[in-house]
Order: sequence, then C-alpha cells, then structure tokens
Amino acid sequence: MKLDLAIVILNWNGSELLKRFLPSVVTHSKKATIYVIDNGSTDNSKEVLKSNFQDVKIISLDKNYGFAGGYNKGLKSVNETYLCLLNSDIRVSANWIDPVINLFNNPTIGIVQPKILDEKNPKLFEYAGAAGGFIDFLGYPYCRGRLFAHIEKDNGQYDDELPVFWATGACLFIRNELFKKLNGFDERYFAHQEEIDLCWRAQRTGYEVWYTSKSWVYHLGGSTLSNTNPLKTQLNFRNSLLNIVKNVDAKLLLFLVVARLILDGVAGLFFLFQLKPKHTIAILKAHLQFYSKFWIYFKERSGNYDPPVKPIKRSIVFDYYIKGNSK
Repeated sequence: MKLDLAIVILNWNGSELLKRFLPSVVTHSKKATIYVIDNGSTDNSKEVLKSNFQDVKIISLDKNYGFAGGYNKGLKSVNETYLCLLNSDIRVSANWIDPVINLFNNPTIGIVQPKILDEKNPKLFEYAGAAGGFIDFLGYPYCRGRLFAHIEKDNGQYDDELPVFWATGACLFIRNELFKKLNGFDERYFAHQEEIDLCWRAQRTGYEVWYTSKSWVYHLGGSTLSNTNPLKTQLNFRNSLLNIVKNVDAKLLLFLVVARLILDGVAGLFFLFQLKPKHTIAILKAHLQFYSKFWIYFKERSGNYDPPVKPIKRSIVFDYYIKGNSK
C-alpha cells in the first residue's frame, strides 16, 4: 500500500553518488514517492536521473542554494503528509520506512531519525547523527555513539526508541505541516547545524523529536564538505552560536555566549598546536560573522524559550577532555 510519504534527496553535482546510492532507495522505498531536488548542478546529474531513474521526480533549481535554501525552495512543491530528507550518499536498508511511520501515529512526535551507521565500516556508528543527537548546557551538540571525533562500535547499546534533542539532516523524517509551520530551515545558515535549529524550534512549539533503532541506514559522509575542510569548521562554529542566540532562555543567553566564545578560542589554540592554522582562521571568521549577525538574530527572538526537552546539565567538553569519557 502506498504511503503518503515523500523521500526527498538534495543533489548538487552528485551524479556518481546518485548512481551508487539511489538504487537502494528505489528498491526499498516502493511505498513512497521519491524526489530529487537538483541544486543547480553543472554536472550530468539530471541526465543520469532521466536515463536510469525514470520513476524519480526531479525538482530543478536555478543555482546552488545550499542545504537549507535548497530544501526550502524545493519542498514548496512537495505535498505529501510526511517528508524524509535524505542525503544523496546514504544507502538504505529493507523495511527502513515502516518503523518511522509507526512512530508518527503518536501526534506529539514531529521529527524522527533512524540509526545512522558508517557506509565505509558498517559496524561503526556514523558521525552525522549516530543514535540520536543531544546538546549539553553550553550548546555543544553530540550524539549517542559519537562524542566529538570519537565514534563507537554498534554493539546494540542503543537499540531502543526514545526522544532525542535533534535528528540528523542526513536522514530526517518530519511532518510536512510542521516543516512549513516552522518556515523550514534557516537559509542564512547555508549548511551545517540548521537541522539542530529546526529540531529546537519544533520542540518549542510542543512537538517531540525521536530516534528509532528499528530503522537503520548507512551514510558515506563528507561528500559535500569533509571534516578537514576549514569552511565546515567555520559554518559549524558560527551556526552553533546562532542556535544559542535563537533558542535559549534569555536568562542564560549572555552567560552561554561568553562561555562559548572563550571555549571556541581555546579550540582555536588547539588547532594551532595541531598545526592546522586554517581551522583557527576559520573559527576567527566564524566569530566575526557571528558578531555581525548577533543583533539581527537577537531582535528576532520571540515566543516561548523554555523547550520541552532541555539541554543536559553537564558539559560534554569537560566530560570528554578533562574526565576522559569517550562514550
């Protein structure tokens, strides 16, 4: 039976990824309608789709609007009740859809992510999402199965279903009505951490974000920007700070921003000691961009800033770097 579900893949110059990963999506997603939003590709992506995937619907954009803008513009013409925003470098498994749709029978659940495993080493969790995302009290994101650069082996320790703080943008199921109610992603982020902001705002409207291990996918990762790219560092640091300004309680805002700026400076020194000066410069650029945008975002604050699922009270930075906890 056909589900009222749209699987939507954002593509930019990813013809080889489409050839490699889209067949698994087509094979295991017969109940859904599959769309590819082409983000102004200059390679032969659209020709590959038309030649090899005739049942996949193509939404063409005139240029690359980034992750946030590409999805926002492309999804305007997608009307299914449920959306699955899926990276082009993900291989899906059999029966990956039903466990997620079953969770949506609970009307308070607005967003769901499956277990994210590493395509290169399927015994490991994958960096972007792992077994569900959380945030510590300083606003640093982490995942069950991934703390900073440490990745855990999947030994069934997270074989459960439970509320999380954020779901990965690599494979994010969301109610279409909720996505549009929230006006989608913040396009000013361009890429990285916009899914955390989206999940945070969803919770502030009363919805829950969930993880399920009954569905799993395999993510290649780093296909658009690798972890070694300074631009990725810049976007992550800047957008993480903007998430705080947009979403935390006003009573904590000044403390958190000052604390984060100090800790980000320490991170910049670490990059210098590791002989990665380009990443130190990326953090400096992130802070300069943050200063220029602070008042714009601060003036936009409105509504309830006490989310139903609060960040945890301890510091992941302290746990990881001082106490040596890596899980």
